[in-house]
Amino acid sequence: MATRTAETDRTVPGPAGLPFLGSMFDMRRDTLGTFLAAQREHGDVVRIWAGPPGLRAEVYAVFSAEGVQKVLATDSANFRKDNVFYEELRESFGNGLLTAQDEDYLRQRRLVQPLFTRRRVDGYAAAVVAETERMTAGWGEEVELVGEMTRFTLRAVARILFGTDVDAAVQVVEESFPVIGDYVLRRGYAPVSLPRTWPTPDNRRAAAATARLYAVCDRIIEQRRAAGAGPAEGPEADLLGLLAAAESAEDGSFDAAELRDQVLIFLLAGHETTATSLAFALHLLARHPEEQARAREEVRRVLGDRAPGAADLEALPYLTQVLKEAMRLYPAAPVIGRRAVAAAEIDGQLIPAGADVLLVPWVTHRHPRYWGEDPERFDPARFEPAAEKARARYAWFPFGGGPRACIGQHFSMLESVLALALLLRDFDFESLTEEVPVSTAITLQAEGAARVRVGRV
Repeated sequence: MATRTAETDRTVPGPAGLPFLGSMFDMRRDTLGTFLAAQREHGDVVRIWAGPPGLRAEVYAVFSAEGVQKVLATDSANFRKDNVFYEELRESFGNGLLTAQDEDYLRQRRLVQPLFTRRRVDGYAAAVVAETERMTAGWGEEVELVGEMTRFTLRAVARILFGTDVDAAVQVVEESFPVIGDYVLRRGYAPVSLPRTWPTPDNRRAAAATARLYAVCDRIIEQRRAAGAGPAEGPEADLLGLLAAAESAEDGSFDAAELRDQVLIFLLAGHETTATSLAFALHLLARHPEEQARAREEVRRVLGDRAPGAADLEALPYLTQVLKEAMRLYPAAPVIGRRAVAAAEIDGQLIPAGADVLLVPWVTHRHPRYWGEDPERFDPARFEPAAEKARARYAWFPFGGGPRACIGQHFSMLESVLALALLLRDFDFESLTEEVPVSTAITLQAEGAARVRVGRV
């Protein structure tokens, strides 16, 4: 942590917490609620500390859209992915696009960018529709949305990555990801972490899960390379084949380890985040019948009885508004971390060099300055074009922003809108759950079931 001096100590306000322990118990009990209360009581830049002397952690949380823009965009070079959570993610999931920095990141981005053009991503629409239909074929009268959407998005991203090798990959990911994710989280929060090489039960369990995950990815990559490059276009053009073929005179190509790193990051970032958006969009629609009816009317008017395709996205503006509002209230990445290289002033507060800086979409997405006096209310009209244009650029940032903005955001929107359209075309959703408690881990985590009654329409 940075050492505070007379020059840097324009004391940043924040909760006092308990003597000697600060906000340690508040952060453990309700991290997101603690951040929300800190903004309401202390303003848009707050200092939060937790833990006893000698093991104390200190973070600076930035809540305003203008502050977020400075960290992610205008001064992004000063705010790096150097904190402990990114270090743990690199150790477990490799040095892919989410975690890489500097020249490694730029090289990877240049190689991967051509695979995420709008035209290329639109070609995955048929796979999304097929997996949606596969999911609903097994539905009964009641559905638990979080589990269903997580399985659906995992199968969809695995199908797009691996083509026909879906089932083996899905089973290993389902078994391994929760173990590794919990391990990363525990190590990220621990004041002191034991070396990963020590044979503790926690280390051994995580190492075994990681080995299984790496093995299935390595096997599929080896088989794909032995078979030669697949087609560059059409439904058989899976992403792994395109990644393996990606090459340029400047950047070369990915070796087997680099390919695995990209695959693991795409699996991690490409299924839990979209699953969260879909589950909570359906949960909110199930609790708001009028908005559900309006969205269904739009879908039926555009689609009739046919399946949706990429070309339908622009014709479904209200459904897109519903999705964006769900992503506002339940951002899949509720906390984003950086570390300041040099001291920086944000919203009149001086953040010292070396400080851990947190952006909290959960709070910014509820900020009364951007969202009015009732920011908890579900209101898709907030995303009508005129309202979006009038609002600060970074009042809503579920995909991050600046030069490190999520490369897969068009795919996430395509997958979510197409799946929602197909589900609303065929089903009515009635909520059986009033509220779904959530917590923050690597992504937003539902702490309870989101049950709905479903009926054919």
